[in-house]
Amino acid sequence: MRKISGGVTTARGFKAAGIYAGIRKAKKDIALVYSEAPCVAGGTFTTNLVKAAPVVWCQDILKNGQPKHGMIFNSGIANACLGEQGVKDNYEFAAAAAKELNIEPEQLFVGSTGIIGQPLPMDAIKKGVPSLVAALGETEACALAAAEAIMTTDTKPKQAAATFTIEDEDIEIYVGGMSKGSGMIHPNMATMLSVVTTDINIDEGLLQEAVSKVVSETFNMISVDRDTSTNDTFIVLANGMAGNEKIVKKNKDYDNFETALKVVCKSLAKKMAADGEGATKLIECKVRNAKTKEEAILLSKSVVSSNLVKAMFFGADANVGRILCAIGYSGAEFDPDKVDVFLEVKSNTEEEKLQLVKDGMPLKYSEEFATEMMSQKEVTIKIDVKAGYEKATAWGCDLTYDYVKINGDYRS
Repeated sequence: MRKISGGVTTARGFKAAGIYAGIRKAKKDIALVYSEAPCVAGGTFTTNLVKAAPVVWCQDILKNGQPKHGMIFNSGIANACLGEQGVKDNYEFAAAAAKELNIEPEQLFVGSTGIIGQPLPMDAIKKGVPSLVAALGETEACALAAAEAIMTTDTKPKQAAATFTIEDEDIEIYVGGMSKGSGMIHPNMATMLSVVTTDINIDEGLLQEAVSKVVSETFNMISVDRDTSTNDTFIVLANGMAGNEKIVKKNKDYDNFETALKVVCKSLAKKMAADGEGATKLIECKVRNAKTKEEAILLSKSVVSSNLVKAMFFGADANVGRILCAIGYSGAEFDPDKVDVFLEVKSNTEEEKLQLVKDGMPLKYSEEFATEMMSQKEVTIKIDVKAGYEKATAWGCDLTYDYVKINGDYRS
């Protein structure tokens, strides 16, 4: 398995497009990912009780038994909290694209992102859809255009791809994806829209199992601001065009696919955390030797979700008591007098490490060196709780003045 450049058009048979339709101010705002060959699909969605119309739509069609052909998106308006109007507009969006593609609306997932409580400008959307379908292509440029069209407060498009070989058949399998997410990001689905495409031939039930497991280890392990959106949607589409013998049980090929899917999703998740609204750095928290996997997850998420820890990284101030405080209220069981805490950064090919806490007690260390480490673009907190053998990793970002500025006039 290896990472490669690319996005949603990396896998055989998938096309993409992204154009400006008039929802936003001179920015691409509708996108489409499409496979003429029918797909099986897996997905996960927001845990927020308040769900946008496209989320409910996607949850329904995921179970309708029909082959799927793709996903259409808009940015700028979330189509959330609009009652029957939102449901109607969502259907008309899907139907407009389906008509151009000669498929049924129920064969197309929908993703919307942006301001909650405002209606979609359906006249502009319907006018733009034919041009969107006409722009479909298999190039990396088409994938990039789609990734750009789903951005809201994101500062950069987010794409990732990987490949592996089914050795017994000598068939290369491709997995590629795109995502958006910058604010309202908290574990158990971040505020995100994401679609991953693959050409593997796989049973739909097994695909869903892989999706659920990978999400728990990637997208569910990031946090920017402790807010969970109404619109979070992650869809994986598999069109089988690689031509491999269908995977119908968990074996080596299934494991390799799950690994490739995780590589793509982890890359997208880290890019979203690093691009948190106003963020200047990516914070990684590695918890080691926890009593259970669940407690390792609790500990790592608690640290990256702490506003005090996030602010401390913005100021590059190694106030390690904030880390100890965050693990203390996480809900996990451990002995505070056994905890070790380290900072780690990678400099070119070398890794630098500084221990801040040993057996629950802060050490004497160089404040200047700690500040230098915490000023890097990517910083790792490693926490050893010495309670067992389980581990987990979570990702977040620093909390800056710009986060407040961005969210203080989000609708402007």
